[in-house]
Amino acid sequence: MLDIITGSLTNGAPSFGGLLICTVCSLVFGFIVAASYMFRNKYSKSLAVTLVLLPATVQIIVMLVNGNIGAGIAVAGAFSLVRFRSIPGNARDICSLFFAMALGFVMGMGYIFYAFVFLLLIGGASLLLTCFRFGQGVSDARVLRITIPENLDYDGLFDDVLEKYTNNAELERVKTTNMGSLYELTYSVRLKSAAIPRAFVDELRCRNGNLNIMLGREQIGREEL
Repeated sequence: MLDIITGSLTNGAPSFGGLLICTVCSLVFGFIVAASYMFRNKYSKSLAVTLVLLPATVQIIVMLVNGNIGAGIAVAGAFSLVRFRSIPGNARDICSLFFAMALGFVMGMGYIFYAFVFLLLIGGASLLLTCFRFGQGVSDARVLRITIPENLDYDGLFDDVLEKYTNNAELERVKTTNMGSLYELTYSVRLKSAAIPRAFVDELRCRNGNLNIMLGREQIGREEL
């Protein structure tokens, strides 16, 4: 009985019934992969649809090329002619694409049971890591941008205020703005509390002549891994 459950549906040439069953299962598995990817994550509609269809697409190719060396070379040549153009994705996007492709390969060999187990293990691990916010940075990390007039010496100008309200502050970048009449200072800071004290911003305003001040969460761009 166990051999029947864990066996392949594509022993030898794939039958129409086996191909149909595997394709339907691939679409269902792809939908689950897309749902797990979208859970508490910023995503695009095109990538979500791709994750649903990718396992079935890979599965059909693998099943039809199974054992046919000539067809396999032809398919590889066709894929080599395609240039995929897309915006850079983050590590989770890439991992989800590989996950969907791996499911397609397993389904293409006819192992529905193993594909289901693979889906439960990897998909479940992804959901758990997301729920427990694994790898997420501490909530008190902030980026502070302060605009000052060009006649002010920024070296040590805000040190006492930063020491009062932050555990750590480091000047990351200095650039000129407004045709060189202003400086923009970018600090990486860790506040002593998760909230942003109004007194902190007010004291900074008194030092920079009431020019622009921006204090927000530090973010990693989507193109970075």
